[in-house]
Amino acid sequence: PAPAAAAAAIAASAAGSSAVPAAAAVLSGPGGPVSPQHHELTSLFECPVCFDYVLPPILQCQAGHLVCKQCRQKLSLCPTCRGSLTPSIRNLAMEKVASAVLFPCKYATTGCSLTLHHTEKPEHEDICEYRPYSCPCPGASCKWQGSLEAVMSHLMHAHKSITTLQGEDIVFLATDINLPGAVDWVMMQSCFSHHFMLVLEKQEKYEGHQQFFAIVLLIGTRKQAENFAYRLELNGNRRRLTWEATPRSIHDGVNAAIVNSDCLVFDTAIAHLFADNGNLGINVTISTCCP
Repeated sequence: PAPAAAAAAIAASAAGSSAVPAAAAVLSGPGGPVSPQHHELTSLFECPVCFDYVLPPILQCQAGHLVCKQCRQKLSLCPTCRGSLTPSIRNLAMEKVASAVLFPCKYATTGCSLTLHHTEKPEHEDICEYRPYSCPCPGASCKWQGSLEAVMSHLMHAHKSITTLQGEDIVFLATDINLPGAVDWVMMQSCFSHHFMLVLEKQEKYEGHQQFFAIVLLIGTRKQAENFAYRLELNGNRRRLTWEATPRSIHDGVNAAIVNSDCLVFDTAIAHLFADNGNLGINVTISTCCP
């Protein structure tokens, strides 16, 4: 009965019937259980190359086989029948069915139970808590990905130069801040049974104008990060510059904070006010938040 139900849904969609959205609504809801019939429907959209879902706009080969947009860009022949993928043929019937079906998150195998409309799926997957964690170190040189539980082990083995200090109050010392070009300073702070990554990043926004960005990231989830607060403080020559905020999860990364200016931001002139012989000390305090 499941294949028949799927076929009926496609036929109804192609005919412009309003029965498909009603049927799809019965099959599943966001985060709800997925019935065999619903699974049968979504399986019709599986890409034969990457096994992710073919989502609108849906293009087919001349024989009617589907392949997702990402894989299609890399192929010259249909992976199913070896026929030509050109000219592009739009499958409007399948697009109507896709609009009436809730698709599982691509990270369902690692624990995500959400089912989503195809328009919501990409945005959710970009921030899904179950997606793999990337190496939190600034820069694009390390391509490691893995589970949250494996992050610290990766850092300890692949990035041994990172110093770890224990305690709620520490001093993050960035040496040689006058080095030219973009530079990153990274260290770890361990307290409250968690690990925090401290990052100071220098970028050249435009020629001759450099900016520093300082932030604290939790080696943990966004929900866990909400339980903490951090304070960054520059002191010297009877001056004080302070920034207080909630740490970001390493799932968000340093760049997201910099783009949103959600960190301590200061320019070279301010850095020199607090630096000592080219070295900049930042007082870092981690505290817990009351529920």
